[in-house]
Amino acid sequence: MTTHTHRTHRSGWLRAAVLGANDGLLSISSLLLGVAAAHISPDSLIVAGFAGLIGGALSMGAGEYVSVSSQADVEQADLDIERHALRHEYDAEHAELRDIYIDRGVDHEIASLVAQQLMEKDALGAYARDEIGITDALSARPSQAAVASSLSFMAGGIIPLGASLLAPTGYLILTIAAVSLFFLALLGGLAAYSGGASLLRGAGRVLFWGALVLTFTAMAGKIFGTTI
Repeated sequence: MTTHTHRTHRSGWLRAAVLGANDGLLSISSLLLGVAAAHISPDSLIVAGFAGLIGGALSMGAGEYVSVSSQADVEQADLDIERHALRHEYDAEHAELRDIYIDRGVDHEIASLVAQQLMEKDALGAYARDEIGITDALSARPSQAAVASSLSFMAGGIIPLGASLLAPTGYLILTIAAVSLFFLALLGGLAAYSGGASLLRGAGRVLFWGALVLTFTAMAGKIFGTTI
């Protein structure tokens, strides 16, 4: 029997983890480049980097939790509507579920039987899946998303921070930029590969936008560093 590997069940935590790591890597590298371009002392640069890392990780986790919680609230509200309808209009709900299967190409008699059997086993689950589109794989999980986002932000942000600590004298900006862009491309490629997409396309997309952000941030630091 042929087996297939599906990746949809990864979408929740994978999205949060990739977003967090990209944001951590890009945010901290941009912060460090901007500060370094302004000719701030090395000690101040490290303090700014660590402050950005901690603040960004906590902010990322909190923002992700609030965002996904809002999604969970919407899902729960829709389920409450269906729960009430199933309790008070069972026959109408059966007909509605049957019609969903008919619209998908199932014969009327078979669709009616399938709807009846699914509703006898788990009516709310059948409606959540086939009418609303809520499944276990795609349902909102705020805590999981928040933890994945926060930890991945720190994992991404520690890379440019480590590069700034180990950079040779006189090559601080170049080292941070090169290391950050390399890992941005690597992360983009791995994320695309994990999701079944093109590795090169994912890496190129992240690399392009990352280079653009780093360039403008360094320019801003350079400009404000000479005027303040």
